[in-house]
Amino acid sequence: MKPSLQLRFGQQLTMTPQLQQAIRLLQLSTLDLRQEIQDALDSNMMLETEEEASNEVSLDDELRPDISSNDANNETEVNLETESMPDEMATDSQWEDIYDSLPTQTASTASADDHAEFIAQQSADLSLHAHLSWQLEMCRLSESDHEIGEAIIDSVNDDGYLTASIEELIESVQPLEVEEDEVIAVLHQIQQFDPPGIAARDTRESLIIQTQQLSNEFDSRELALQLLEHHFDDLAGQNIKAIMKGLSIGEEELDEVLLLIRSLNPRPASALPTGSPDYIEPDVYVFKHEGKWFVTLNDEAMPKLKINATYASLIRRADDSSDNVTLKNHLQEARWFINSLLSRNETLLKVANCILEFQQGFFDHGEEAMRPLVLRDVAEKVEMHESTISRVTTQKYMHTPRGTFEFKYFFSSHVSTAEGGEASSTAIRALIKKLIAAETPKKPLSDNKIATILDDQGIKVARRTVAKYREAMAIPPSNERKRLA
Repeated sequence: MKPSLQLRFGQQLTMTPQLQQAIRLLQLSTLDLRQEIQDALDSNMMLETEEEASNEVSLDDELRPDISSNDANNETEVNLETESMPDEMATDSQWEDIYDSLPTQTASTASADDHAEFIAQQSADLSLHAHLSWQLEMCRLSESDHEIGEAIIDSVNDDGYLTASIEELIESVQPLEVEEDEVIAVLHQIQQFDPPGIAARDTRESLIIQTQQLSNEFDSRELALQLLEHHFDDLAGQNIKAIMKGLSIGEEELDEVLLLIRSLNPRPASALPTGSPDYIEPDVYVFKHEGKWFVTLNDEAMPKLKINATYASLIRRADDSSDNVTLKNHLQEARWFINSLLSRNETLLKVANCILEFQQGFFDHGEEAMRPLVLRDVAEKVEMHESTISRVTTQKYMHTPRGTFEFKYFFSSHVSTAEGGEASSTAIRALIKKLIAAETPKKPLSDNKIATILDDQGIKVARRTVAKYREAMAIPPSNERKRLA
């Protein structure tokens, strides 16, 4: 059998390092991208910000002739659009001569670092116990009372309630010999701390403490105290007649009292912000000018990068030394990085404009005018793949006159209407929320009733779908929404 030669043709998709970098930068949030840019600035000598370039210390007069005296025919402009390195580079200057003259960190830079560290410390987690302990330190207490206070604070749970009994608190401060009255006195003092209602032993006591701290300007304050102290069980059981009889008031007065009580917080610790703050910096701004909507990039979110002309001029033609090769590699990487950033910004702007075009009704009229929108719609419009649109819309934010929203907020599934059209699920959620907000407190709308109302408006939604949307918005069912007033 004679050996034969066969040719096979095939196609294979290969991702270049530059393409991989562009995709990776595309899916980063603004804060993550800023860190990525800083890492690139720290690792690549060819990259610098425009601000650094404007503040750059000029070269010594002795060095200027060495750089400028090169033959004009050897000068090569740094071009970002060039994919490959030119055969002949700009100068034959010695890198070491220039490097030694570059500025070091100044005092202003150090002070900026100190300021950043201070801000980081200020944004650290503020726990409930730390907040209470700080207030305890501000009180003039004896050593024994201070130790009692620490034991009380240690026994406060995440909701703000005291979980230990007076007897247990006395045991926890042994060998100190303290009386029950001393513990109660310190407890009452801590109950005056911020947030209002803290360190209460139950919900009733917490609400009473919060009511006592209200200003006397509230006309219903005294009646609310009487209700909480003597008729709390009737309140929990929604026994309206017993409350009105016990307080000797009419229905209108009761409505005002209940309105005041509902303004209180049954979980007092929730009023204290905990955890690190989540900072959101918008990627684009949407604004209206002369009756038209426009989208613009947030240029202040990112530093503007450029090639460091000083280092680029040190690249020597026909030199394969290790230093020269390093400079060439850094220059190429810098060009790729800048081009990837430009591509990211261009893609963001395209997608944002497309969202604005599809959802202009939202910007004009609000959530109820939201249109159904899926990734495929935008992908076809901007001629990109759906996976690319998914990366663009993740952790990217749009600042609008109606608030700051993630790009994904504007995407939603559709529900059929009676006229054969489509309605956005976001718009339906807004309608459900509006109907519940306008319902009668004594006769709240059931899910079935809401579905019927929507059907009358031409939107066909099943009862279970209404329930799903309602639960997604953290709205309780009708039996839990029923109020006394």
